[in-house]
Amino acid sequence: MKIKITLTLILLVFNQITWSQTIIDSSKVIKVLSFNILHGATTKGDFDLDAIAKVIIDANPDFVALQEVDYKTKRAKNYDLVTELGWRTKMSPIYARAMHYDGGEYGEGVLSKHTFLQTRNVALPFTKGDEPRAALEIITIIPSKDTIAFIGTHLDHLDNETNRIMQAKQLNKVCSSNPYPTILAGDLNAQPKSNTMKILEEIWVGSYDKNNPKPTYPSDNPSIKIDYVLFYPKHRWKVLNTEVIQDEIASDHCAYLVTLQLLDE
Repeated sequence: MKIKITLTLILLVFNQITWSQTIIDSSKVIKVLSFNILHGATTKGDFDLDAIAKVIIDANPDFVALQEVDYKTKRAKNYDLVTELGWRTKMSPIYARAMHYDGGEYGEGVLSKHTFLQTRNVALPFTKGDEPRAALEIITIIPSKDTIAFIGTHLDHLDNETNRIMQAKQLNKVCSSNPYPTILAGDLNAQPKSNTMKILEEIWVGSYDKNNPKPTYPSDNPSIKIDYVLFYPKHRWKVLNTEVIQDEIASDHCAYLVTLQLLDE
């Protein structure tokens, strides 16, 4: 009888330890959304920021990397798009210019549930005559009190990879010395196994299944993957879930939602 009781106690203790080890610290779990917003237009050709905001609100992310963000352009009715979306989603907005355009500017946006400790706009290299590109980085503190970096970017769209390769190398160079666990999200205009992705993945780890990458573009019938969430260093992050959000109206891109857990060192 004593042996049975002792064995039962041992099993209970073991199960409790195993169960406690599988508990995820919610303060270290963050949701990241990458969303190319088609400069505020919709696939119906109108201008509906509420439709874009609804995708973000329903996803309930901690951070959003926005691409094709207009700042007071004529085509966007002189709106500051990232500020408008920040107001609608109740998230902190910040914008980074890639170039002057149509009476205003065009570039990247980030929305965050957490305040900014530091921000920077990293200009990316490009061939003269092509569109300039940028990467917007924020440094912030998540609820676990850990400091992380979050970067949103939009790489060159041309069929030729020349600009994207230069931009990928610059991102690796600029970000490889970052002292904080870092996330890179955006429309990279590069398919898995492309030279651009091979260069980026020398540093970054992809959140997608390389054997079965879920397509993100176009939103009406996704056939290719060009929207990503990457991270480094590998040992500091764990992918808990990924989701392609297909809204045929809000944008020509699907939004890409990834849930990550920050791991202890």
